[in-house]
Amino acid sequence: MTIGLVALAGLAVVPAGAQEPERISNRVAVFSGIDKITGRIHTFDVYIDETVQFGALQVTPRVCYSRPETEAPKTDAFIEVDEITLDSKIRRIFTGWMFADSPGLNAVEHPIYDIWLKDCKMESDVPPPK
Repeated sequence: MTIGLVALAGLAVVPAGAQEPERISNRVAVFSGIDKITGRIHTFDVYIDETVQFGALQVTPRVCYSRPETEAPKTDAFIEVDEITLDSKIRRIFTGWMFADSPGLNAVEHPIYDIWLKDCKMESDVPPPK
């Protein structure tokens, strides 16, 4: 007997006919960033569709998905990152998916700042945007 396989978005292979695991759409993306000049790592929460500045970078998560605690962990987010240049222009340096399970895969690597996804969650201690 042959079991068919189906590739999902080029990221995973599951048996044909198997249901895709439930995804939870979260309200907050949790990032870590390093300032390479000071060597300090900062963790910060960003609400979906909110833009937060980290150094010269502006981070805007568009979606942040996780799985129920009963499933294998898989946390990913679609992110846009812009750089504010020295002449005060805004330049897009990253648009794409970040994966908390593989932070080095699609982390934003900048000469001074690096940013990567840590987690997704529903609530934050940071007040939501108005």
